[in-house]
Amino acid sequence: MPTPFKYYILIFFLIFGVIAYGQQTPKVEIEKVRDSIEDFLVKASTSIDKAELEKALENIIIGKDLAIDYGDRVSRARTNMTLAKLYRELGDLEKAEERIINAIQIQTEDQNNFSLAFSKLIYASIVLELQKFNEAKNSLDQAAELADQENITQLKGAIKLYRGLLELHQDNPKEAIAHFNSGLPILNSLDQSYFKAKLYVNKAKAHLALNNSEEAIKNNDTAIAIAKESGYTEIVSGCYKLYSEIYELQEKHQISLNNLKLHQKVKDSLFTINKEIIAQEAAAKLDMGDSKVIIDELTGELKEQQKSLKLGRLTTILAIALITILSLLTLSLYKNNNLRARANELLQNKNAELILAKENAERASEAKVQFLSTITHELRTPLYAVTGLTHLLLEESPTPSQKEHLNSLKFSGEYLLSLINNILDLNKLEANKVELESVPFNLKKRISDVLIALSKSAKDRNNKLHYEFDDDIPSKVKGDPLKVSQVLINLIGNSIKFTQNGDIWIRVKLNTQTDTKVFLRFEVEDNGVGISQRKQQTIFENFTQGSVQINRKFGGTGLGLSIVKNLISLMGGEIKLDSELGRGSKFMFDLKFEVYVDPSADYIIEAKKLDYSVMVDKKVLVVEDNKINQLITRKILEKNKMICDVADNGDIAVNKAKESSYDLILMDIHMPGISGIEATRLIREFDKEIPIIALTAVTLDENLDEFYDNGFNDIIPKPYKTEEFFIKLHKAFSKKEKTA
Repeated sequence: MPTPFKYYILIFFLIFGVIAYGQQTPKVEIEKVRDSIEDFLVKASTSIDKAELEKALENIIIGKDLAIDYGDRVSRARTNMTLAKLYRELGDLEKAEERIINAIQIQTEDQNNFSLAFSKLIYASIVLELQKFNEAKNSLDQAAELADQENITQLKGAIKLYRGLLELHQDNPKEAIAHFNSGLPILNSLDQSYFKAKLYVNKAKAHLALNNSEEAIKNNDTAIAIAKESGYTEIVSGCYKLYSEIYELQEKHQISLNNLKLHQKVKDSLFTINKEIIAQEAAAKLDMGDSKVIIDELTGELKEQQKSLKLGRLTTILAIALITILSLLTLSLYKNNNLRARANELLQNKNAELILAKENAERASEAKVQFLSTITHELRTPLYAVTGLTHLLLEESPTPSQKEHLNSLKFSGEYLLSLINNILDLNKLEANKVELESVPFNLKKRISDVLIALSKSAKDRNNKLHYEFDDDIPSKVKGDPLKVSQVLINLIGNSIKFTQNGDIWIRVKLNTQTDTKVFLRFEVEDNGVGISQRKQQTIFENFTQGSVQINRKFGGTGLGLSIVKNLISLMGGEIKLDSELGRGSKFMFDLKFEVYVDPSADYIIEAKKLDYSVMVDKKVLVVEDNKINQLITRKILEKNKMICDVADNGDIAVNKAKESSYDLILMDIHMPGISGIEATRLIREFDKEIPIIALTAVTLDENLDEFYDNGFNDIIPKPYKTEEFFIKLHKAFSKKEKTA
């Protein structure tokens, strides 16, 4: 064989060897990158389960950037699955739903049934929280079918768990327990601790709904043990809250309070205050890659076409093809090196950005806590004088018209206290940290009190208030009366503000009613200035008003409707607006309340049952630096035949407690000189028995441990309700007599 022919044969095999190498190398590299991405996403998923959301976001960002850079659809879908779980924990259910739908679309197109089964389960968990129960059931059925088809045993227990959660959300506790019991053996066999903890705590909730407190406590004990061992902090917090609810129903109030404090302590330890910052970070750094995905896919298609063209020419121009292939190989190696360098640089930059953001958030959080602590005390102290003097005036036999005005003043003072708290905690409200109360109250009277308080404002603008209340609505319901009042005061106040010589209608209608729940429609309608279609899109945002002219003409901060929207959302409703410029506005929202059946005594009823003779001639030391507060407290005590002595500060109180014998001490906290806490600590050094009750305007949920640890027997928040005041005094005197 001639030598030149051998030379061409050698070149031919060399060319196809290079081609084969060029085709295999990217596949091998993609598999390595895919494994690396999977490692980051597994770490992110574990961090989400443990409520370490910053760490989860960091790993998701890295995983998604690598998936986009390498154009890997499988990894993109897997990243969106994990991102959906993150958005679900952040409370942004709309984005969570959008991400998991994107993952399902890719996996359906690729016929990746294994991953699709997991995505269907995640989708079910998201739409379940959105109360789309039919969609949740369909998605769970599809996940179960795929799990059986692909023999995915690790999914079957979780599917049973979420079937139980679906029944629990639809008030079917017995069916929920049946699903939980059938799923438990599967979870035990696979040792899936997160789902086991979640199953036990929800099984406890189901038993509580069936009034089976013993089983509820038993299952909650198991849940908290698993959660503590595995570090699932969110589940631990939920277990403490459930303990509090169980013991409250058993009327074990101290145990309930202790568990509520533990719940709050664990909740405060989580980094939930930065959920909104994390959500904004996710939107800024994850969503920007979507357009790049499309460009990368088009670029990939173009490269494939170019490769096909080159392969077609190789048979005719071997020498040129060899040079081209070698050049492409060199370019590929160069590109790989650049990608690795970019990945390392990206990791370093993202780590630096996250550390800086965390430090800034911690500094901002610390400054906010100090500011809120100071301003809360400064605002609440004068309110004590308002509510206290109002109570004294109500007891001095006022005329009917004066009594009506004083009742309005009392109601307004209570509302103002709630309003101050909600405005100061606006960021907590938006971060879902504000807790709802569930107490019995007369809804019709509550709204009437709101209208009485606002009637003068309406008359000043020559407006007529029309109140329509459905007679079929139960006389008493259970819910959060202060938040309902705040919503209505904001909405009705807005209507009064933007209506002149007009009419305002307040309607409460019964939608549906069951044995235990009532669903109501609230409407506030006016024929005032109205809101333009353009402004209706942003009217519920913070610091937003209809226009600059409206702000100049009517004033206001633009916070009212933002607070209203957040409060209604917190209570499980959604506000809607129907308005036309120049023809008025109509605000509508639906709320769910429990029907109040058990008429357990509240403070007012309990106060009427007290034996006030126990308090006669009891010697009480009032420690208070505010002269008006001294006067009010002295009059209230002396009117009920108690002997009152006053100390202007903590030093005087300690000396008087040494020199004289008192039956009880009422101790203010913030005073010049030594504080009430320091004074109590000094008194406890020589007198362990005397009851000491804190009269304070601080935020109780943040300071309970400090009070009890330093020797206080009880706490009365200012401004206090008189009934609560006498109940706690009576309790202290009675306990002292029993131990004497």
